[in-house]
Amino acid sequence: MPRSTEEKARAIVSRLREAGHRAFFVGGCVRDRVMGIAPGDIDIATSARPEEVQRLFRRTLGVGAHFGVMVVLDGREQFQVATFRADGRYLDGRRPVSVTFCDERGDVQRRDFTINGLLYDPADDEVIDLVGGRDDIARKVIRCIGDAAARFEEDKLRIIRAVRFAARFDFAIDPATFEAARRLAPRIDQVSAERLREEFVKILTGPRPRRGMELLDAVGVLAVLLPEIVAFKGCAQPPEHHPEGDVWSHLLLMLDTLPAPCDEALALGVLLHDVGKPPTAQVIDGRIRFFDHQNVGAGMARAILRRLRFPNRTIDTVEFLVRRHMDFMHVGEMRESRLRRMLMAERFPTLLELHRIDCLASHGRLANHDLCVKKLKEMESERTAHQPAAEQPLINGGNLIAAGFQPGPLFREILNAVYDEQLERRVATREEALAFVAARFGDRRPAALS
Repeated sequence: MPRSTEEKARAIVSRLREAGHRAFFVGGCVRDRVMGIAPGDIDIATSARPEEVQRLFRRTLGVGAHFGVMVVLDGREQFQVATFRADGRYLDGRRPVSVTFCDERGDVQRRDFTINGLLYDPADDEVIDLVGGRDDIARKVIRCIGDAAARFEEDKLRIIRAVRFAARFDFAIDPATFEAARRLAPRIDQVSAERLREEFVKILTGPRPRRGMELLDAVGVLAVLLPEIVAFKGCAQPPEHHPEGDVWSHLLLMLDTLPAPCDEALALGVLLHDVGKPPTAQVIDGRIRFFDHQNVGAGMARAILRRLRFPNRTIDTVEFLVRRHMDFMHVGEMRESRLRRMLMAERFPTLLELHRIDCLASHGRLANHDLCVKKLKEMESERTAHQPAAEQPLINGGNLIAAGFQPGPLFREILNAVYDEQLERRVATREEALAFVAARFGDRRPAALS
């Protein structure tokens, strides 16, 4: 029977102890155990030096041996095994320039928050708390170990991590920790964009993203990381469409509606779909207008996501969501061909969910959403009834060449026109499609022009 992750981790601890070393589970896995949450990765801290870990285990990786960190491989699983250490000075805002190996008491003092500074002895089934982490879990508080300003100076990403843990567990942030974070938040841009992105996405796609966004704003991180979102505050909207209030209030309500865990593209679409409203806001004849905000916002979204070093595929998807989120206004008047094209877009399911959340966080009207769902079901019924699938074009360029047309710009016009006829259900076979081409475009063949 395959061993569980915890059984493998326990075996590593046992091996270290049999060799005369002290070893414990450490960090988030212990925190989760205390909170009754199934742990994910299990990290191990030990008195064994890196070279001793390497000698004891057949398969290891020296991912950070200079800092006392080794990875022990067991099958496809990896376990980080770190030597107890005290960190020297931090000059790059991420890693110490030197480390000093020490005991477990010194090791936990270098960690970020008390809830992450717990040790677990698997042999005695005992949680060892040297920093008050169990009390803080009971009090539902995120508190830095030792001096909060010193912890944040060492790595300013910890400011966002404090927010993430507070949002994830619905904890408060200890006042001294919060104040230190607020003072240092203006320097959060010293952290690499990739690391900022990773923590921010975890907040946005995890539990209670609204709480996370409000805390990022309160601590001052949002003004540095995403000033375009801070501009939502006070950006009024037409009350007949948005009785909830300004763009910021609308965003918070949408974040409340997101599932957890949430798809990254959907969460970013929710965050950025109205980013074009503040720069396009106008009052004309007493009415609030945001002309072309979806296209302005699409360009802004692309720039923001590039700034945060998101991959191109994510950027393209979110730009699509922002640019197209207003399309639902017109679905009731769309020609059948245009509606079907919209519904068949690769990213449409995410766009539809964005629209649903958008409606629920504003006027609450879901008629256009329901119309799209109904049409999607009809299209699915057509496929299951073995009718010709509307998304499969009846003819292609080869058919046009065979019909006497020369490749060129005209091909796209013809194929689009035929596809519209197909989607409108006016042609259903290749023969009917070619007859339509001959009738509509036959006089534009080279032979007809000569």
